Formats: sequence, C-alpha cells, structure tokens
Amino acid sequence: MKTSPIMMLFYLGLGTVFGLVLSRSGAADYNYIQGMFLLEEFQLYGIIGTAVAVTAPGLYLLKRYGKTVTGAPIQFERKPGHRGNVFGGLLFGAGWSITGMCPGPILVNIGEGKLYAIAALAGTLVGAGAFGVLYPKLQGILRLPPLQVGTGEG
Repeated sequence: MKTSPIMMLFYLGLGTVFGLVLSRSGAADYNYIQGMFLLEEFQLYGIIGTAVAVTAPGLYLLKRYGKTVTGAPIQFERKPGHRGNVFGGLLFGAGWSITGMCPGPILVNIGEGKLYAIAALAGTLVGAGAFGVLYPKLQGILRLPPLQVGTGEG
C-alpha cells in the first residue's frame, strides 16, 4: 500500500506536534529525566500516567469498534513473554537513565540543537545493529522467539 503525499504531510504534522509536546512538557529534558529517575521530579510520572489514562480507553474502543481500511475488525496480537523482555527492559531503562533520552526524545533533542543527542542516536543505532547481529546467539540463551523480518503490514 503506497502512502499518498497528503497522508505523508499529515504524518509529518502529527510527528511535529508530538515532538513539540515532548519538548514543551519537559519529557525530552535531561534534567527532568534525571530528576524522575532520582525520584526528585514527579512531573514526568504525571505525563506518563496521563498518557496511559488517555490511551488505554482509546485502545479499548479501537479494538472493540475499530475497522481497518478494508473493513475488517482490528486485531491486536499479544506478544509472548520471555526472558528477553526483562533483559531488554533493563537495558532500555539503563540507556534512558544514562542519556536522559529514549528514541523519540533523541530526535526532539537533535531538533532543539543539542549536539550530545547525536551521540545518543549513534548509540541507539549501534545497539540496534548489535542486537540484530547477536540475536541468533541470544535466542538460545534467553529462549527468544524466532525473529520476524518485514514491515508488519501483512
């Protein structure tokens, strides 16, 4: 399915608004992130809680009443739990805590002109590449499911 230029502009607009919200709320600010992890700042806990409170009912309604472009009901596939979830979560949390950024805010920080975010982006890309290379070895150790390659669009 090819994306039309109008939809691409729509997605670009949504991404811009999302980045602006992340920037203005402090969710991309190193000091707020560090304060959150040190339990000194609670603003981001409120932002995360609000996101969950708004998204959960929306996903419920989407799952119950939503339809795809072809009219088929929307189905959410449950992901299997495995040891990799724990190790991946710990690694993600450590990187988030050290850099003060997760993938979305990395791009927000680059957009704000913070050059140190380029190092975080490089680390993210190197880590993702290393994961792809090491996955076959990690699969046996962590009992990971087979790697699914593709866009996920069918």
